[in-house]
Amino acid sequence: MCDNREDLQLETREINPWTWQDGFGFAHAREATGATRFLTLSGQCATDASGAPQYPGDMAAQLALAVANLGEVLAQAGMSYANVQGIRIFTTDMDATLANWGALIGPFVEAGHRPASTLVGTTRLFSPDLLVEIEATACV
Repeated sequence: MCDNREDLQLETREINPWTWQDGFGFAHAREATGATRFLTLSGQCATDASGAPQYPGDMAAQLALAVANLGEVLAQAGMSYANVQGIRIFTTDMDATLANWGALIGPFVEAGHRPASTLVGTTRLFSPDLLVEIEATACV
């Protein structure tokens, strides 16, 4: 479905039938037209370059590192947080995730871009030391 014509211009818009999401910094939907490249990102966690879990038990630190890792993958693809159309957050602790939501959504808000998002509670991630994992889709 990607059209590689160079004359296309990426345009995105938020679709929000309500306003309650504004306090959480996300959009109910994002529409992208004119995209020439799509990127699907695997779940990013609070791991170092070797894949070792970091910050056991510290949700704020894990969220910040997971988002930073997401940013690194985006950068390697020539994209940024402003290209992210949707995120899916999987967490083992819903209350701690919501209490530290700013660590997650902050870089998107700073980029002036609110992705569509889904927050899902789960019993465990690939390591018992990990509390959160973030998947994303992006386009340019």
